[in-house]
Amino acid sequence: MFDSPMSLSAYEVLRVAADVDDEGLRRAYRVRLRETHPDTGGDAALFVQVQRAWELIGTPEARDAYDRGRGSSSGSGATEWGAGSSASAPSRPADTRPRARSHGQPGGWRRERYLDLIREWVGRGVDIADPYDPALVRSAPPEIRHILADALAEEETARLVSELGMGYTVWHDVFADRDGRDPEQKLDHLVLGPSGLYAMLSEDFGGPVGVRRGEITGPNVFGSPVTQLVSRARVIARSAGVRFSGAMIVLPDADVLDAVTDLGKVRGTPVALVTRSALTTLLRRGIVGAREVGGTELFDIRTRLQQRVRHV
Repeated sequence: MFDSPMSLSAYEVLRVAADVDDEGLRRAYRVRLRETHPDTGGDAALFVQVQRAWELIGTPEARDAYDRGRGSSSGSGATEWGAGSSASAPSRPADTRPRARSHGQPGGWRRERYLDLIREWVGRGVDIADPYDPALVRSAPPEIRHILADALAEEETARLVSELGMGYTVWHDVFADRDGRDPEQKLDHLVLGPSGLYAMLSEDFGGPVGVRRGEITGPNVFGSPVTQLVSRARVIARSAGVRFSGAMIVLPDADVLDAVTDLGKVRGTPVALVTRSALTTLLRRGIVGAREVGGTELFDIRTRLQQRVRHV
């Protein structure tokens, strides 16, 4: 919950300055526990956040490690979100299994957009030693942090879908406007496999979200993600002459209560919210009500998309 550019730092959760002394930190922790405890009318999700924040900075040793590598304003700014990083993914042994066919650069356009905007925000001519310095990132406006958060989300989704195996083909960062000129109008991923063809967005709003009338809601939700996803999928469907089995919005596990939330059909397309940990399972089995593809049809869809897809 603290590894997103959109999330609050441990100090912000406890509502203290990063240079607070140890006694002040302990007092703040006790106050926040009372304020957020469910038995006293507090929010259970916030209560868990407070406890997690204390685990991260509650002892001198943990606090020192956090300040050096987790982005407090008093820290040294160790890179946490640099290119190719996955803030939530631990190191793992090399995987030699066959991977899904992959095309395009996941998160690449948003990375470039972030770098342009962060330099513009800091000021032209100002040297930035590390544009991914956590202290710098957390001080930036929400719209800039959101771009980096989405780049990280796209990279993590790409890592997950690559593990589906050679029976799947994935296209990342696909133009989805009629003229093929506006990179803002893109689909993060197209995934084709035996369970169907899916249009996908990878999102990170930095906190829990809800659903109201088939659309995602929350304090940091920008625009109408579900409507945009389906509209962009329809553009690609018409251009390539294919039919989508469904659409998915991929969110961090902590941001939704259920692993899979079925939103029903939007303009005839089945849509679901899915957590990262449930993504590969859902892609293997498909969304309820979605049309499966296979055999020569799968080959035909892959050929059509290869001919029509343009990457941003």
